Amino acid sequence: MNFDLTKEQINLREKVRNFAELVVKPVAAYNDENEIFDVELTKKMADMGLLGICVPKEYGGQELDTLSYIIAVEELARVDGSTAATIAADNSLGISPIKEYGTKEQKEKYLPRLCKTHLWGFGLTEETAGCDSRGTKSTAYKADDKWIINGSKLFITNSATPMTLGCTVQVISGEKDGKPEFTTFLIENDTPGFSQSPMNRKMMWRASNTGRLIFENVQLSQENMLGARGQGSHIMLATLDGGRLSIAAMALGCAQGAYEMALAYSKEREQFGKPISKFQAVSFKLADMAMKIEAARCLLYKACRIKDMGMPFGKEAAMAKLYCSEVAAEVCDNAVQVMGGHGLLKDFDMERFYRDQRILQIGEGTSEILRLVISRYIGC
Repeated sequence: MNFDLTKEQINLREKVRNFAELVVKPVAAYNDENEIFDVELTKKMADMGLLGICVPKEYGGQELDTLSYIIAVEELARVDGSTAATIAADNSLGISPIKEYGTKEQKEKYLPRLCKTHLWGFGLTEETAGCDSRGTKSTAYKADDKWIINGSKLFITNSATPMTLGCTVQVISGEKDGKPEFTTFLIENDTPGFSQSPMNRKMMWRASNTGRLIFENVQLSQENMLGARGQGSHIMLATLDGGRLSIAAMALGCAQGAYEMALAYSKEREQFGKPISKFQAVSFKLADMAMKIEAARCLLYKACRIKDMGMPFGKEAAMAKLYCSEVAAEVCDNAVQVMGGHGLLKDFDMERFYRDQRILQIGEGTSEILRLVISRYIGC
């Protein structure tokens, strides 16, 4: 498999890296400390085309491949997890279901705005539906020509911002063969009976938006249904495969950023008359970081190549997300160890990276669930 990047991908990496260093980095710590979802920063990323990277040009997107999108997320995460999470969730969870399963009318109605000016949520998680996506309790029933939605969702990224246009939600729409039937609907945020509120006081991604959603007799037309009735679980789970590539990219970028901070610090910090990078106890830690980051990148990029070839990529996505997230945890932990007390101070970005990495082993499938997924793929 060819791992060489195209000229366009190399240029995109440089463009996003420069933006991250010059625009994101100066405000990242302040936004994190004050739990600010930065609307102006997000608009700047929209102007760069980062909200619709893989969307066809006919709908206002960039029409780039998966690897290009992953490179962009990786570069943002190298500087700030919150900013990367906003872009990753919007592309892989917000836009993707509409792009892949929407009718022509739904695509024309929503995709141009989602590529340029708005965000969209992915409403799967509930109090009873986390790892078990079929634990959904939110319901929909038909009354004349309307669907009536009731229930709630939580931990929904990008769902409660001034830029949010709406959300894709999974609900129980009936029973089939004695089991719940799941269907997805597109619900705009200004729909009567639909309320959204931010969930604050998070440990990680404090500058990204996480929302709680409430549906109280929300009335929808048949045109709001995404895909066919009963196809909801398939749509949501298929979307998560792509989402796992996004989390893997965030983990890879987080690890890269933490490693670079630790390496630079080790060359400046002197003890016993020389830089601590010259001590084997430190240099071996840094060598292991570099090696594991490179291995993680190879695994993730391979999964992207497979997806872009139109082949099944669920196993590779699970492997990439699992491995990259656990590498991020190890790298951040060792980076703090290298930096010592400075790595625990908010005056240094390492403290934020250490907090941000923790969600990466939970979101889009916990490490335990991913091991279960992989074990099934290999025939266990």
